[in-house]
Amino acid sequence: MRHAIVRSIALAALSLGLAAAASAQDDHGCSNARLAGSWGYTKTGTLYLPTGAAPFASIGTLTFRADGEVSGKIEASVGGSVSKGDLSGTFEMNSDCLGTMTSGVYDPSGNLLRTINMSLVLDDKARELRGLMTSLVLPNGMALPSTITGNARRLPSHKGYEQ
Repeated sequence: MRHAIVRSIALAALSLGLAAAASAQDDHGCSNARLAGSWGYTKTGTLYLPTGAAPFASIGTLTFRADGEVSGKIEASVGGSVSKGDLSGTFEMNSDCLGTMTSGVYDPSGNLLRTINMSLVLDDKARELRGLMTSLVLPNGMALPSTITGNARRLPSHKGYEQ
């Protein structure tokens, strides 16, 4: 009788452990579909212009779609000069929660202002996204070095946040 109780407890513990392991794997697997949704973000750092280093900051929204397309709105400050624009590009999120994004930033008239590449990591059960700008290229082909990082949080899925 005692062995039967111990065996039942051990079997129940094993079942719970397997269920927890399966749930943990679901929390850590990433994909474009897992990233899909609307996000609010900030980016800060330094942009190295030909005239010298300038502080950089931006805020905005991003909408990631499961097909690998990304769009958004941006308001940025470079050395205190503020501008608004739209963002459009592509991304890829790998199963290890690391990814990349390439996007163009356009002024309100649709003129390309810059093209950026970022390395990404999806964190906190797909509620937070972190990024490092790996390149920034102007329309004339000039690459500007930067030390810029970003942080994004998933927005509530209410009307008005979707783009």
